[in-house]
Amino acid sequence: MRQEVRIAGFGGQGVVLAGYILGKALALYSGLEAVMTQSHGPEARGGASSADLVVSTEPIAYPFVQMPDYLVAMSQEAYTKFRPTIMVDAMVLIDRDLVKPHDGDQIYAIPATQLAEDLGRRIVTNVVMLGYVTALTEIVKPEAMLRALEDTLNSSILELNIKAFESGLEFHTKHSVKPVAGRS
Repeated sequence: MRQEVRIAGFGGQGVVLAGYILGKALALYSGLEAVMTQSHGPEARGGASSADLVVSTEPIAYPFVQMPDYLVAMSQEAYTKFRPTIMVDAMVLIDRDLVKPHDGDQIYAIPATQLAEDLGRRIVTNVVMLGYVTALTEIVKPEAMLRALEDTLNSSILELNIKAFESGLEFHTKHSVKPVAGRS
């Protein structure tokens, strides 16, 4: 089994950190092989940013994402740029507060930014998305993600991030989430 995940947005959203946490959960706490590469523009904030993960049950010979099985788009620019690169049957997850999908696209949408703001800190939108990714894709178990969060984040921000992660999980549980067609 080889799967490719691309998390994309703009600088300042914690895209690379989200990829790092997911990769750690997969490699250290799920017994899988995982490799992450990252890309970002020269701007500290606001420029394009992406974290690509290759996940496999076998050793990974080619560590680069070519056609993602999963696209997590946290900005319109990321969606527009990376949408053409995905597999035909790829799962596309978006922050519906920031991304307007193309007509006919089958996407999974969560109000990630709003859920983060409801927790008092927009900065945890990335972790809300990780909760949603975990619930929808089943590529990683929630317990592995929680261990990776605990292992990665400072104790002063851990509780808020766990709440953000759980918020993403709960959104999937509370809403019978099915892909919705994009609209213009």
